[in-house]
Amino acid sequence: MAVIRTQVAIIGAGPAGLILCHLLRLRGIDSVVLEARSRQHIEERVRAGVLEQGTVDLLNDAGLGERMRREGLAHRGITVRFSGMSRYIDFQRLVGKTVTVYGQQEVVRDLVAAALAAGTHLQFEVAGVSVHELSGPRPVIRYRDRAGADAELHCDFIAGCDGFHGVCRASIPAGELRFYERDYPFAWLGVLAHSPPVADELIYANHQRGFALFSMRSPQVTRLYLQCRPDEDLAQWPDERIWEELERRLEGEQPPPLPRGEVFQKSVTPMRSFVTEPMQYGRLFLAGDAAHIVPPTGAKGLNLAAADVRALSFALAQFYESGSLQSLANYSKRCLRRIWLAQRFSWWMTAMLHRFEQHSEFERRVQLAELDYVTGSHAGATSLAENYVGLPFED
Repeated sequence: MAVIRTQVAIIGAGPAGLILCHLLRLRGIDSVVLEARSRQHIEERVRAGVLEQGTVDLLNDAGLGERMRREGLAHRGITVRFSGMSRYIDFQRLVGKTVTVYGQQEVVRDLVAAALAAGTHLQFEVAGVSVHELSGPRPVIRYRDRAGADAELHCDFIAGCDGFHGVCRASIPAGELRFYERDYPFAWLGVLAHSPPVADELIYANHQRGFALFSMRSPQVTRLYLQCRPDEDLAQWPDERIWEELERRLEGEQPPPLPRGEVFQKSVTPMRSFVTEPMQYGRLFLAGDAAHIVPPTGAKGLNLAAADVRALSFALAQFYESGSLQSLANYSKRCLRRIWLAQRFSWWMTAMLHRFEQHSEFERRVQLAELDYVTGSHAGATSLAENYVGLPFED
């Protein structure tokens, strides 16, 4: 059996795990990254696409932003469409910041390439991962490598960046964690199409028939979403029906034109809010989707993962510089404040923009009044802008 020794073992090669390994490398801390999926799978998996200003700055400061600066789309605001009219929220004017549209799969491609170029020990297609001795000073990870050989990874700390269904959170003893969660009574039907975007920036639409989001991945590829049932059958949504429904949810006063093109991907995304407290146990620290899930309306998932590992990298650096465990002990407390603020914003955006079947006509009118206030008031629009572009990192 192969035995490997490292300082930090990272389980999961999504954005959280890969950003963490780079931040640790910049501080001279050795890590090994284990990923259950293939390199092709993680580089082609379409997820989030809106990066907060802080995430962009973090990637640039880590030397990971060259292609993002070249190909990413800087957006200074969003349009909110309701009652057949459009109102623009100008982030740049309101809070002096922007967001960048750059797909998660593109971020992951950049991170993988940089990791391999730096000689990072990055293993794909590992299986049978299990974690042991979490409460002691030397945790152990057992797994089978790509060739099917058994291996052990000995480390000082484990970073659980393996997603909502990963092994890390599930390995923490029962009773040590508390979970807060909410499932929403709708989902998003998402499509990618070879067509120009509806507009230069995102349009969020609240419509009587349900929510719609008009986004993009590039000037040639559009990303579109429709509110649907959580159990929606994609077979009932041929391309023509999707385009017709998108046009309906854009209708009203001066609707922008909706270019059509080849739909090359369809999926249904359930809507969930989930938080784990605490985000650590012994020498295991959870980050990203392993610790929390937000509904995508607020564009916070990848950004929260980046914030988590930024905090974790600082805490680990303090340990290796001074031997102090104080920052690691405070990791959960530090991250959870930001996470709950992001959960609040994501819940608020979701509640304000979606159609709830159980709502009375009174509640529907209140929802429209909320949209009218937020988009028509300087104070309301500033609050939305401040949260959307990302709250400042805590030092």
